[in-house]
Amino acid sequence: MNATAEWISRSVSRLRPADKTTGSADGAGSGPAKAPVPRSTHERLQATLRRGQEALSPRALRRLLADLQEVGAPQVSEVEGGRRAEAVAAWYHAAEPEERRDMWLLLCEQFAPDATRFKSARQRYEAAAGTAEEAHAEIHLRRALVSPRTRLLQRFAVFPNGMRFLLDLRAELLPQLKGDKRLLALDAELEQLFSTWFDVAFLELKRLSWDSPASLIEKLIKYEAVHDIRSWADLKNRLDSDRRCYGFFHPRLPNEPLIFVEVALVADLSSSITPLLDEGAAPSDLSKATTAIFYSISNTQTGLRGVSFGDSLIKHVVETLNAEFPRLRTFATLSPIPGFRSWLSKHCAAALDALDDKRRAELGKAVGFEPPQAAHVLAAADQALELPAKSPVRQLLLQCAARYLGRELHEGKPVDPVARFHLGNGARVERLNWAGDPSSKGLKQSFGLMVNYLYDLKRIDKHRGLLAQGRVPMSGDIESLCRD
Repeated sequence: MNATAEWISRSVSRLRPADKTTGSADGAGSGPAKAPVPRSTHERLQATLRRGQEALSPRALRRLLADLQEVGAPQVSEVEGGRRAEAVAAWYHAAEPEERRDMWLLLCEQFAPDATRFKSARQRYEAAAGTAEEAHAEIHLRRALVSPRTRLLQRFAVFPNGMRFLLDLRAELLPQLKGDKRLLALDAELEQLFSTWFDVAFLELKRLSWDSPASLIEKLIKYEAVHDIRSWADLKNRLDSDRRCYGFFHPRLPNEPLIFVEVALVADLSSSITPLLDEGAAPSDLSKATTAIFYSISNTQTGLRGVSFGDSLIKHVVETLNAEFPRLRTFATLSPIPGFRSWLSKHCAAALDALDDKRRAELGKAVGFEPPQAAHVLAAADQALELPAKSPVRQLLLQCAARYLGRELHEGKPVDPVARFHLGNGARVERLNWAGDPSSKGLKQSFGLMVNYLYDLKRIDKHRGLLAQGRVPMSGDIESLCRD
């Protein structure tokens, strides 16, 4: 009887809200309340009542765990496992966000590798090193490293929309990782599986044209991430005779481009996006085209973050274009510099301090304040399109942009995301283009500046090697700007 009374008292106290100023249920103690440590799913599965903000009750959590275990059961066939996974996916689609989080936590905490088995396998492998048993010990270790979570997630990929389900699940999971480190294991497992399932060997390069299915063309409008498609006329211009658009497709997502690139076939290196997006411009003469300009590359699947196939896309597109247009000699981008304005707002004062007295005086005269401060220069830069060619403000912006692209690295990689992508794929910084993007978006990102990254097919490996050494491959003109 006493035990029953104690259980009731303990359970009721858990349900009673804590005092906001003391952090205790009975008002004792002092100081601000501390956030309670979330219970693990192991603790919740053993409990009777839910606590605080927990979404699923212990009973519902046990039921969901049983469903997940049935999906991944080794004795169940892949087809039956896929059918069971589809039923869980249906529950997931109807669930509230916090209920979905509970499923993520179950996947992380209840389907982890067996630590004891792994320890034993590792010891066996270490003991077998250099002996005839080494290969068998390695196989044993590899199997011990495979978590039950892997088999479970593979079953979700079996049913028709399973791959779409897993991609959407990871896209929803990613923003939550910083706030809950318990979810990192599930994210890492999904990324590893996607890296295998979406290997370039399993992808198909397809050209998208005005004759493609309407549902597919609508995806281009939806996913275009660099230069918004404003109208059907705008889209038709991007698919005209002097243009090409290619995408990578996966057989389990046949109508979903994973990444696509828009290409303009022109006579020279493009310095402005305006003529490329001009709906009224006549198509270029393909017989005179010597240059392919990659002016937009868009990833479409948030759930594939960390899975890189952009470099393979560019290589495949170059090979395809070379086969169709043997006269092409130059392959380059016309790219935005999305992080430049933000970077300059933080480093403008340092850039001014690095100027000699003569240049600082010229700049002060140009902005109307001597000595010029960062705020004065940034205010003048907001009128970038009106600055004359020899403006000291314009020259400073070009110099700072060159240094941003050519010198600003974090852990050996460019801080600018677009630069990180192209330089990591073996391109070099070729040329800065003033007023390359005069749109409001272009001015907001980089005062209208754009950059050409050149893909020199004979030097891609060399450029990658330079970047690995912490040296950004650049043309002579950009090198000169960095030294100014």
